[in-house]
Amino acid sequence: MDVVDDISGGYGKFLLEVEGSFGAMDGSKMGVNLMAIVILSQRNCGLSGCITWYLIAMAMADFFVVISDVLLRWLIMYFPVSFLDITYVCSLVTVLISAATMNSVWLTVAFTFDRFVAICWQKLKTRYCTEKTAAVIIGTVSVLSYLENIPWFFYFQPKYIFNNLPWFCITKSEHYTSVFWILYGAVHRLLSPLLPCIILLVVNTLTVRHIIFASKARRRLQKDKDKDKENPRDLEMDKRRKSIVLLFAISASFIILWTPYVTCFLYQHIAVVHDYSPLCPTAGTISYVLQLLSTCTNTCIYTVTQRQFREQLKRVMKLPFTIILRSIKQ
Repeated sequence: MDVVDDISGGYGKFLLEVEGSFGAMDGSKMGVNLMAIVILSQRNCGLSGCITWYLIAMAMADFFVVISDVLLRWLIMYFPVSFLDITYVCSLVTVLISAATMNSVWLTVAFTFDRFVAICWQKLKTRYCTEKTAAVIIGTVSVLSYLENIPWFFYFQPKYIFNNLPWFCITKSEHYTSVFWILYGAVHRLLSPLLPCIILLVVNTLTVRHIIFASKARRRLQKDKDKDKENPRDLEMDKRRKSIVLLFAISASFIILWTPYVTCFLYQHIAVVHDYSPLCPTAGTISYVLQLLSTCTNTCIYTVTQRQFREQLKRVMKLPFTIILRSIKQ
């Protein structure tokens, strides 16, 4: 279920039809991510500068995924013959779709690793978990994500040439025999999403393990100190719990929504090798839609887990009504 196969093959048409039914959600997804960017940019959510940088970058990456992987496909469906069907343009769209998705995935990994360092490696935390380091990592991940996907621009060839202008995109025949394309396809799928899923699982497992041992040790140290208190409360542990809720919520959401997509991808390639029955199109489409939903879940997670974010969100929602009331009074 490769992105380039989605665009050029019949299965891609089927996906476009499904995405058409979700067309009304495009505006809401874009609005949700834009709202998250605006609120987080104000830095009034009680989060550190490092975390804020990562969350803003992730929201922007998800916003670009919605534009490239949803909105452009929607335009292709409802405008079957347009400038988007020019070979150069649809090749560029392929690059943008794949690069935006990879950027979103690896920014999630970068954020998870940053929190892993902050929780488990206290000595490295002061040097690594800074706004400057976050900005460098975000920029590096974004640039590498787009550079890695440049070869997809040369994946297609025109189906027709009209007035010296190439139209439509079909896969080049050399793709199936070229060693370069075989290796590149394997590396690309390893980088997104197989390796990120493995990294997230390993890092979160190590983080949970560290938290469990640290919590037990801290409770032992606090036991004698607070034994005379009726209801002792460890404020440091409360702070630590709040700091990891956001990490686990975002990582768990990513893994849950991407697992069906990864499973379908692996089954499809295993089925080709062992001549199994092909995957049901409905199952593949559901996994694809769940993967797209991961682009708008982070804002919901912020709302559920962060009290100050909820307060800022209420202010933003009330702002239009406040302006109208002030205008009426004046």
